Amino acid sequence: MKKTEGGVTAAKGFLAASTAAGIKKNGSMDMAMIYSEVPCVAAGTFTTNVVKAAPVKWDRKIVYDYPTAQAIVCNSGIANACTGTEGYNYCEKTAQAVGECLNIEKYSVLVASTGVIGQQLPMGKLEAGVRAMATKLDNSLVAGTAAAEAIMTTDTRKKEIAVSVEIGGKEVVIGGMCKGSGMIHPNMCTMLSFVTTDAAIDKDLLQQALSSSVRDTYNMVSVDGDTSTNDTVLLLANGLAQNEKIVEKGEDYEKFLEALNEVNTYLAKCIAGDGEGATALFEVKIIGAKSKEQAAVLSKSVVTSNLTKAAIYGHDANWGRILCAMGYSGAQFDPEKVDLFFESTAGRIQIIENGVALDYSEEEATKILSEEVVTAVADIKMGDCMATAWGCDLTYDYVKINADYRS
Repeated sequence: MKKTEGGVTAAKGFLAASTAAGIKKNGSMDMAMIYSEVPCVAAGTFTTNVVKAAPVKWDRKIVYDYPTAQAIVCNSGIANACTGTEGYNYCEKTAQAVGECLNIEKYSVLVASTGVIGQQLPMGKLEAGVRAMATKLDNSLVAGTAAAEAIMTTDTRKKEIAVSVEIGGKEVVIGGMCKGSGMIHPNMCTMLSFVTTDAAIDKDLLQQALSSSVRDTYNMVSVDGDTSTNDTVLLLANGLAQNEKIVEKGEDYEKFLEALNEVNTYLAKCIAGDGEGATALFEVKIIGAKSKEQAAVLSKSVVTSNLTKAAIYGHDANWGRILCAMGYSGAQFDPEKVDLFFESTAGRIQIIENGVALDYSEEEATKILSEEVVTAVADIKMGDCMATAWGCDLTYDYVKINADYRS
């Protein structure tokens, strides 16, 4: 497996486009489209929030009830959430507009929205945007990157990646793009992720691969503890790599899953590192666990602790906050056996051994915690399982951003 250039257009047969439809007040790019030259099998995972946005309801129907999909259209600026029957009808109207422009069925079009909750979409602008993008679809890496930029809201940078892997003697490419900065929390961590692949794979296996990957990637991310109404991950596979179709779990499936995990892990970390107002990506590894589930619960408890996140912002090795967050997680462990380390590109330091503070250098700890990526490693000495969660520090700017988000 190797990393390659680009994002969603890196896989064979996928094109992308973007436009400024006038949905955002600042006039920036606010719509993106992904299109496959041939029908795809589709997989998806969606928010667990009881309050589900209209696009989530539409996409669940397409992914679960229809055999193929061929296009994704996304707008940023308005979430189309809490918009009732009218909002859902707008999803169908959007899909209809895409279908008419690309000569495909409306039920092969997936839609997504992100932005302010409670506002209705300006359908005139949205339909005009669809028509504009349909004429600009391109398989270039530039087009894919522009699409990744168009779906941003409070994100400060685009998020895209592509990898290639040999499966059955053929080169298979998986590319992806996502957005997410605030309202991010485990359980489909507002985040959207669109992944494309030219792999030939059975639809049911594609869904199993995505669901498995999401558990270890996007669901291990938290920025602020808020689970969105719009969280969606969509995966399209068009088969143009012409590998022997993956129809059962085995070596080819495992290779595909490994490459998919690489893409989703990278994108998940991009979301965490670009948390609203963040200055650092905060990674928490629990090792020596009795089970993966135990490690996941502990790591997510630490990464979502506001006190710990504030300490990371202050470059303060306040290890008591980490041990405390582990203690209220609900997972059982012996606090008198825990070893804790901090590490970054500036070095590695052990803070506690068997639950007791060591005579460590505060100056060295502060230096390690001052880097852009900071990792806390806790060994609970109960087994050989582990899990990693990703988050960010909590800064003054997080409050500023969210205090005037609608203005």
